[in-house]
Amino acid sequence: MKTNPWFFIPTLYLAEGLPYIIINAVSVILYAQLGYENSQITFWTGLLYLPWVLKMFWSPLLESRGTKCSWLVSAQVGISALFLAISALVCWNAFARPETLANATFLTFSLIGFLIGAFMSATLDIATDGYYLLALTPREQDYFVGVRTVFYRIAMILGSGLLVSGVGLLEKWGVESPYNWILFFEAVSLFFAGCAVFHSAILPRPENDRPVNKTETQAWKESFSGYFTQKHILYILLFILLYRFGEALLEKMVPLFLLKPAAEGALGMSVETYGIIKGTLGVGAVILGNLVGGWLLGKFGFKKCIWAFAFALNLPNFFYVYLAVCKPSIPVIGTLITLEQFGYGMAMMAYTVFFMKICTGAYKTSHYAISTGIMALGMMVPSMVSGWMQKWLGYEQFFITASIIGLVTFAVVPLTFKIFSEPDPEQNISVSE
Repeated sequence: MKTNPWFFIPTLYLAEGLPYIIINAVSVILYAQLGYENSQITFWTGLLYLPWVLKMFWSPLLESRGTKCSWLVSAQVGISALFLAISALVCWNAFARPETLANATFLTFSLIGFLIGAFMSATLDIATDGYYLLALTPREQDYFVGVRTVFYRIAMILGSGLLVSGVGLLEKWGVESPYNWILFFEAVSLFFAGCAVFHSAILPRPENDRPVNKTETQAWKESFSGYFTQKHILYILLFILLYRFGEALLEKMVPLFLLKPAAEGALGMSVETYGIIKGTLGVGAVILGNLVGGWLLGKFGFKKCIWAFAFALNLPNFFYVYLAVCKPSIPVIGTLITLEQFGYGMAMMAYTVFFMKICTGAYKTSHYAISTGIMALGMMVPSMVSGWMQKWLGYEQFFITASIIGLVTFAVVPLTFKIFSEPDPEQNISVSE
């Protein structure tokens, strides 16, 4: 009897989203609390996007060796072990260097750990998305696209919201930094161990989840040639790279702006308050935005929605100009961040539809990995330079500059009308109705 996808799709995407948010967002909070400089934090944590950029190059390996199911369970086991090792590293640093937690040794080894975890997480992404395309029928894929997105966002609430708030609460209760972070990483490690056991037992093994009958070299060549010989490939690349450019500049700097001391021109928010506002209310707004965006796409189609989504993605960036200049109260900050995240949630649904539209043929898993890898490149480079920009410009001028640069989105939106100008018989999602 076929296993109902409701039993495994939510947990698969909860497990897919959690390591991504911890490695790319929670690491920023950890380093900020330990006292590292903004330029250090943004450059090195921005570099952690690299495995998601490079995952397109080893995705054919997952096509030609083993099953997607075995790959994703193995990745979850590896991630569990990795976060346990990071917990031990934080513990060692606390005892070996109690006088200066923000030291080069800890930064180096922790970044190596996060980078290894990023490679594991990127592999988990490939395997999970590939399994989704193989285990579900096209009709089920359409139905569960919203479900998988919601649970991916719930992972963000869990990682950057509830767990980070827990770190702040532990500090309030007397468990000082970095000992509260030791408990954080141990809890995450235990979660992934449980996920590996659960998925190993419950996941159905579809007949088509098997290696493609190609050598690794053949699989690599055919998947890449199929992707990069698509019609309008230049437009596709420009849209993927530039659609989120403004958000990419802000992503690493916003947590630092919220958490760093007011004496440095930031808002001086506590970790607990940050977890509630940015990690819980904000991500909750993203989920609502995903649902509204998905409904709008289903009702009106991609072409009628994309301009509104572009406005929803970029105009709220200017909220941070207001926050930097006026430094309002916590309720005002929370309201603006919630509205910004709602717009982001709507806008990201366009990305989901776009990727599913351009991933065709026998190598859908690899094509999806290539698309998300290019997207990660578009996030990595702006993130890495954002700290240097802020150091040079200050918070106010940085947010003004980043918000204006982000308007490049409106230059690439028209390209999608050319990309989707012809109907695709393989496409199940409406883009032109």
